[in-house]
Amino acid sequence: MQKDTGPLVPLHWFGFGYAALVASGGIVGYAKAGSVPSLAAGLLFGGLAGLGAYQLSQDPRNIWVFLGTSAVALGQISIQHTLYQKALVWWDVMLKRPH
Repeated sequence: MQKDTGPLVPLHWFGFGYAALVASGGIVGYAKAGSVPSLAAGLLFGGLAGLGAYQLSQDPRNIWVFLGTSAVALGQISIQHTLYQKALVWWDVMLKRPH
């Protein structure tokens, strides 16, 4: 009988991709608007998501850093969008809404 080797693509690779996407979003925010808070938040949350993805690669049951980082980032983005109505401009562009 053949042993189950797990999923075809390990979950931590999606985590590393997410971490890179978050960090690059902070860098793009800084490059386009000169926003130091975007750069800091992107690098902080991207780094923490990368740490969480690394922990997932070592122990697939250790999801807490990755899950917590994603939840805090989602909460921060949601609050920012609610208060300023401009944090999710990329979503409006995807839906072809005027700014």
